[in-house]
Amino acid sequence: MNTALNLSSGPHVRDKWSTAFIMKLVTLSLLPATIVGVCVHGFHALLVVLLSVATAVLSEFAFDKLCHKPDTWKDFSAVVTGLMLALCLSPSAPLHLPIIGAMFAILIVKCCFGGLGKNFLNPALAARCFLLISFGSSMTQYAMDGVTGATPVAELLQGKAVNVTKMFLGTAPGVIGGSVLALLIGGLALWALEIIHGEICFSVIISFTLFIGIFGGQGFDPYYLAAHLCGGGVVMAAFYMATDYTTSPVSKFGQMIYGVTIGVLGGIFRLFSGSADSFSYCVISANLLTPLIDMYIVPGPKAFKRKGHYQRVTAKTLFQHIPRPVIVLTAITLIAGIALSGVYSMTKDTIEAAHSLANAASFRAVVPDAETFEASDAVAQAVADLQGQVYGTSFGRAYINEAYTGYDADGNVAGYVVRATSSDGFDGDVSMAVGFDPDGVVNGIDFTELNETPGMGMRVADPEFKDQFNGKAVTQFTLGKSGTSTSDDMIDSVSGASTTSGAVVNAVNAAIDFFNNTMKGGA
Repeated sequence: MNTALNLSSGPHVRDKWSTAFIMKLVTLSLLPATIVGVCVHGFHALLVVLLSVATAVLSEFAFDKLCHKPDTWKDFSAVVTGLMLALCLSPSAPLHLPIIGAMFAILIVKCCFGGLGKNFLNPALAARCFLLISFGSSMTQYAMDGVTGATPVAELLQGKAVNVTKMFLGTAPGVIGGSVLALLIGGLALWALEIIHGEICFSVIISFTLFIGIFGGQGFDPYYLAAHLCGGGVVMAAFYMATDYTTSPVSKFGQMIYGVTIGVLGGIFRLFSGSADSFSYCVISANLLTPLIDMYIVPGPKAFKRKGHYQRVTAKTLFQHIPRPVIVLTAITLIAGIALSGVYSMTKDTIEAAHSLANAASFRAVVPDAETFEASDAVAQAVADLQGQVYGTSFGRAYINEAYTGYDADGNVAGYVVRATSSDGFDGDVSMAVGFDPDGVVNGIDFTELNETPGMGMRVADPEFKDQFNGKAVTQFTLGKSGTSTSDDMIDSVSGASTTSGAVVNAVNAAIDFFNNTMKGGA
């Protein structure tokens, strides 16, 4: 039978490269960044990568079998998702994070929306945002050579000098795939092979650079701009995340609008949100705009030349195409946001007064003989000089918030109090007042902020745990397993809540160190 005139649906012109071949090339392009990350951060980083990739592939394999779908796990798209997710994680991330993240990326974001080519968000980025929301403390804890510290971008936003060379090479604290050099090698190779669209990646980088230069406060200083470009996942987002075929626009003009949107959002979040780790949200926000961009920016057919290839966008046509529930939900969100902002503005002073009263009550709880609390100029300056940064290098992510001397009714020194915070808690910050008697003996601790898991982490507020600090004259406490305390400097951990227990010990140790080095002797 002659099939020369058979009819079939488009597309009629197909690329010679298959999906599997393209995904293999993307995987190869990510290998330099992976190798650098593992070499710099060690064996734990390798475990994170392997677990993420393996979980992604196994999740898609299981979904295909259970739902009687074709074996799509063989096209390497799951490998790419797992690898990109792993490269966006901290090298010290707990091993359950890549497993949970990869399952969320494949099963929820990809498979539940129809599989490859039908997901409306980049699966790896959606999973990373999910992990940031669900496990914020673990996701933002970055260690280098066993020492936890702030990322270079966080230090840059606080006005500190950073080492751009280390950021470029990937040897600074950050995610596993932090080597800008390795990412550029792989990304530019994909661009040269026309696997990714230059309209997207270069418009992201150019618009972000221009925004930082205009609004960053330091003009177009090359060192300052390079530091911003080399940190915060800008290059990874531009070359790998934003260029995902499924979630990016089809037309070249639409791709440029899409890229500029990501770059400008990245600049806004970087400079004005207070979070150095926000480029993921920029990309998935732009992903949501892709259907609208494709709706109104439609390229003309090949060999057809006519002015006005792009449809004119008006408010009327825009609202006609947006589903009514979306408009209603947007209006409700705006009204609720305005109302909440108004309520916050009206109650801000009351809330601050309540916090001050709560802190004062905690101060009296740990220095019971004090009638008043005052901060000397030297101590206040010492706290200000810390600039809200992590205190020392031996106390995890501990911070010194404030410190006072307590005086009794006769004006004599009744003791000292240091309010310290640890960000190493399981569910967020753990803040407390640590009291000292005039001789430097720890009177006790009283929590000013504790939002840990009920029945587990919250048990650190029970007398059985927190009273272990009372009446101890030590330079540093050590956390041990429950029931193993053998000396004054040993603290029994709360069973099943070692993370929270460790956070408390870190904060207390930071307070002791600050007292001994800054306040002791009546300063």
